[in-house]
Amino acid sequence: MPANLDTDLLRAFVAVADARSFTRAGDTLGRTQAAVSQQVRRLEEVVGTRVFQRDTKSVHLTQQGELLLTYARRMLTLNDEILALMHRPATVASVRIGTPDDYATMLLPGVLARFAAAYPDVPVEVICDNSPDLVAEIDKGRYDLALVTRHPDSRSGELVRREPVAWVAPPRSTAVDSTPIEREDPLPLALFPKGCVVRDLAVAALEGIGRGWRVAFISKSVVAVHGAVLGGLGVTAMEECTVPPSLRRLTAADGFPDLPDIDIALHRAPGMAAKPVRLLAEAIHDLVGGNRAA
Repeated sequence: MPANLDTDLLRAFVAVADARSFTRAGDTLGRTQAAVSQQVRRLEEVVGTRVFQRDTKSVHLTQQGELLLTYARRMLTLNDEILALMHRPATVASVRIGTPDDYATMLLPGVLARFAAAYPDVPVEVICDNSPDLVAEIDKGRYDLALVTRHPDSRSGELVRREPVAWVAPPRSTAVDSTPIEREDPLPLALFPKGCVVRDLAVAALEGIGRGWRVAFISKSVVAVHGAVLGGLGVTAMEECTVPPSLRRLTAADGFPDLPDIDIALHRAPGMAAKPVRLLAEAIHDLVGGNRAA
C-alpha cells in the first residue's frame, strides 16, 4: 500500500517554506520550533527525500522541496475547501482583501470563483490601492489579506509569483508619415500614481540610459491606463500578466532597457485568521502562484 501524506505535516512544511524559518513557522502554527522540525523530518521520511537545506543561519528549499511545495499548496487548498463545504455556517461576516487594480482585474477572478463555491454566503470586499499603502493598512489589521507588488529591497510577505515586466505601446499606425510614439523625445508615459513599484522601475531604467520622459497620463485604474496607451497618449510599463493583446510590446531593439522581474507577495493581517481567510490565501497561492514563484 502506498504511504499517505498527512496534511498536518504538509501544513508545517508550507509554513516553513513561507517563513524560511522553523521558529517563525512555529509561531504561525502555534507550535514549538522542535515540534515543527520533527514534523518536517517525518514528512521527509514519507516522501523519501530532503525538502530543505538547513544551516545555522538560513533555510532553503531543495529542488525536490520546490516541487513538493506546489502540490502541498494544492492539497491543503482542496482539504480546506472540503472542510469549508462540510462545516457551515461560515465563521466571518466578510473577507476584505486589498490589491492593486491590475491584479484585481487580471489575477483574482479565478480565486474569487473558487472562494464563492466554498463560501457562497460570505461577501468578499476587494479594495484597490497602491501596494505600499495596502501593506501599511494590513499591518494595522484593516484588511484580512493584501496581494501586492513587493518592493525590490523587501522580503516581507509570502512570495506568490515572480512576474516579468514589459514596455508596451499602441498598435502601429497605418499612416505612412506617422512617427511611432516610442520615438518621441521626451517620451510620453502613461503611469500609475507615485508609489507604484513598476512605475519607479520604469523611470529609473529610462534615466539610467539618459532617455528623457514626461508624464502624459496618470490613473490608478489599469483599464484607464490600457485605454490611454491604446489611444496613443503614451507608452507604459506593466507586468506581463496585465498586458492586453491589443497593445504592442517594446524591446531592446526599439531602444528600451530591460526591466527586472517583480515579486507579487501576499500579506496577512496579524493574528490567527478565520478559515475563510485561510482558504482565500491558499487559493491565491494555488491559482495565482502555481509554478510561477521561484
